[in-house]
Amino acid sequence: MGARGGSGLYVGRGTAALVVAVLLSLLAVLFALAALYGRCRHPPLPSRPAAAPGPDPGVPGAPTAVSLRRLPRHLLPLHYELELWPRVRPGQEGPFGFSGQVNITVRCRRDTRSVVLHSAGLHNHRAAVLGPGAALEVEGLRLEEEGELAVLELREPLLAGRQYVLQLSFHGRLREDREGLFLTRYTDLGCSRYMLVASQLEPAYARTVYPCFDEPDMKATFNIRIVHDPSYMALSNMPPIDVSEMKDENGSLWSVTTFNTSLKMSTYLTAFVVCDFDYVNRTERGIEIRIWARKEAVKNGYVDYALNITGPIFSFLEDLFNISYPLPKIDLVALPEFGAGAMENWGLMTFEESALLYLPNDKFTGRKTIIALIVSHELAHQWFGNLVTMTWWNDLWLKEGLASYLENLGVTFVEPKLSLVKREDKVNGSFSLASLFDSITYNKGASITWMLSGFLTEKLFTRALNSYLKEFAFSNANQDDLWTHIQLVIDTQDEVQLPASVKKIMDSWTCQNGFPVLTVNITTGTISQEKFHNKNNTWIVPISWMRNGSSQPLMWLDNSSKVFPEMQVSESEYDWILLNVNLSGYYRVHYDQLNLKRLVHLLENDPKAIPAVSRFQLLDDMFALTQSGYTEIEAALELTKYLAGEDELFIWNVVLANLVPDNVESTLKSYEVYPLLKKYLLKRMLPIYRYYAGFIRQNVDALEDDYFAQVYLEKFLATACWLGLQDCLDLSSELYTKWMDNPEYKIPFLIRRTVCCYGVAVGSEQEWDFAWEMYKHNDSTTEDKDILLSAMSCAKESWLLHRSLRYGLSDARFSSNCTTNILEYVVSKDTGHRIAWEFVTENWSLLSERYGKEILHVVLKIMGRFVNTDVQIQELQVFYNNTLEEDERETATLLLETAKTENMERKELLTRVADWLDKNIDD
Repeated sequence: MGARGGSGLYVGRGTAALVVAVLLSLLAVLFALAALYGRCRHPPLPSRPAAAPGPDPGVPGAPTAVSLRRLPRHLLPLHYELELWPRVRPGQEGPFGFSGQVNITVRCRRDTRSVVLHSAGLHNHRAAVLGPGAALEVEGLRLEEEGELAVLELREPLLAGRQYVLQLSFHGRLREDREGLFLTRYTDLGCSRYMLVASQLEPAYARTVYPCFDEPDMKATFNIRIVHDPSYMALSNMPPIDVSEMKDENGSLWSVTTFNTSLKMSTYLTAFVVCDFDYVNRTERGIEIRIWARKEAVKNGYVDYALNITGPIFSFLEDLFNISYPLPKIDLVALPEFGAGAMENWGLMTFEESALLYLPNDKFTGRKTIIALIVSHELAHQWFGNLVTMTWWNDLWLKEGLASYLENLGVTFVEPKLSLVKREDKVNGSFSLASLFDSITYNKGASITWMLSGFLTEKLFTRALNSYLKEFAFSNANQDDLWTHIQLVIDTQDEVQLPASVKKIMDSWTCQNGFPVLTVNITTGTISQEKFHNKNNTWIVPISWMRNGSSQPLMWLDNSSKVFPEMQVSESEYDWILLNVNLSGYYRVHYDQLNLKRLVHLLENDPKAIPAVSRFQLLDDMFALTQSGYTEIEAALELTKYLAGEDELFIWNVVLANLVPDNVESTLKSYEVYPLLKKYLLKRMLPIYRYYAGFIRQNVDALEDDYFAQVYLEKFLATACWLGLQDCLDLSSELYTKWMDNPEYKIPFLIRRTVCCYGVAVGSEQEWDFAWEMYKHNDSTTEDKDILLSAMSCAKESWLLHRSLRYGLSDARFSSNCTTNILEYVVSKDTGHRIAWEFVTENWSLLSERYGKEILHVVLKIMGRFVNTDVQIQELQVFYNNTLEEDERETATLLLETAKTENMERKELLTRVADWLDKNIDD
């Protein structure tokens, strides 16, 4: 970015919300980046599918490694005529299958006697090839199961320059794993129904539904026809143009829905749904938008929010790109079960229900924000992914990273009052890689795009995206194509000057794994960089920075070390610098002791002198660098002294996530650190606690649009109660008693888990019994039931914990997941460790008989938290020797030894924390 003058870079709460949206996306994967493969080595296009190469590093989530080898380029698909016939009737018993036929028009680019295309799990029982004026004899049809290929051997060669039609008929099984063409069961209007057929074809499952050229750069047009039961509706990418009837071999009547010809697209974007759903609709700029869901969900208005935001986001993206959406309709379908979460199929987007339905009970769950983010993400894909598609999966970030970046812009437009957070990626000391592809692809892509937009300016970046989309519409591109179009825009202006080409800068981020740590010396003005956990890599790093509260011109670190005279400070304790303002860059910052001392002093005197997002970054960087050995825990603790003046929950969360992590709460009370931590933290938590407790008691509805409260207030309140804050315990008891007096009363969801836990904890058998009765209610949601299971394990009396475990084993209402959850909840409580262990050893034969070895792995994981001595290992080892096979015993022993080492290291760390707290407790 060019020079930014002026003084004062103070990000307000509304702006901070947008910055934190991308910030949390960035930080959720910082520790994972060491696992990211460099993606710049494009695999060559083999002339024939001979030896199978290893898995491409950019294709997480694909079915198999071998299946991703490239097809020969002898034939280019132009058009598919596809008929699918799911053999499903209402009330029919399984197994369920489907049949179909496909005619693929291809252009021959090189003479060949072999036709090679993808087919996986299909039974192909007829194949023919039609040429100009005559059919070519097929000598054989060979299915290569390992390579997921169908190979047609011909007597005469196909000739370059000519068009041919490949005809194949096939049948297969409807899957129940929510991939390919699958069947799902659901209940609607109180009745159980089997009949929902849907598809999920990304990345390489189209080949499991119909024989095809299943690679993203082998685009074609499609005419699709679906045969289905007359009582159901069929949906596909394009609008239907005809519905007719036909009879099968038994004379039974079926409907045939024929759809309009699609635009040119990749096979993974084809989509099919056969359902008995209802919909709501509206028109936006001449495009029909329909939201489909179970009849009950539509009747109750659960899809209305999605309908209200889809049109405005759609229009915003059209205007942003200055490119019209090219299809005549958009369908969004809420599936009761859908493993992918959401999928951007062109014109027929599919969602898991929880990603699209907004229920009245979701008022305080942050669900509105999540729905808006996901809908915005999938709509962004209509341009990035569908209109322009990556050439191969190693450039997956071109669609997922850009869509993850754009989703925040879409939601900011449609819901400016919402505080944004990237999906459910919360910075709490750990993260989960749990999506169709891994979150590195989504989040690193979004984060480097955010950084790119920052140093280019959003105006120039948007102009480059527009140029890129127009150049490659209905085609494919790789990341170098994007760099080229950005460079073209840069070369036509003088406002932004870069230290190197766009390609050189960005390849330093996308072609190597990891991310840098910048070490700052403010005495010399030197900044050096090294790879987090490894000293070998270097990046071209844009450095946004401020000095004494004033924004400074953007700097570039393009070597391993560089002196910036502008960053040399005076001897005044009020002279300080701060890097990576508003988290515009993708790196962590390690300050020297002098600058840290000045920042600590500044925060204690005027916390708001540093923007909220930068306060968050400062604390998060320090704790992360402590965990990785770059600095000492005492340095991070020094930064917490000011917290009595901190009124932002998302900043408090990063502190509590590091000082009171959820998985060690029950062990912390066994150490001398607990009373010190209690005194130190409660003194600082009281101001913000009183602020939110006032809302909870007097006007909790005012927190409905405070996403930070919805996400982080639960942890804050739980910590206050865990530390023994009497008002927190009283508040929990008040709300829980109010619920007991009136079961129709709803404890606000954003604090329900904590209130139920401590309502039971400070109560007696009566409170426990009420939780049990509420658990048994059939109208309790899955989330409510889990909250109540957790609450029952909060009881202080040992016999009630025994009862929780006993009920978990004996009551037919509990699945294996519920039983293991009860075990984990009991273990995590102060006195529950020994009780749970005794219960497991006494009831092992019944537990193993009912749940198998799965339960043992759970026990091993949760009991490992408490292993600190050789005696404890021996106790566990005796048990495992009697329950495990020999090879499993070795694994268990290694896990226990590892757990012991980690626990001992934690103990040493807690001793240091206790020493520091003891010296600073009264500050």
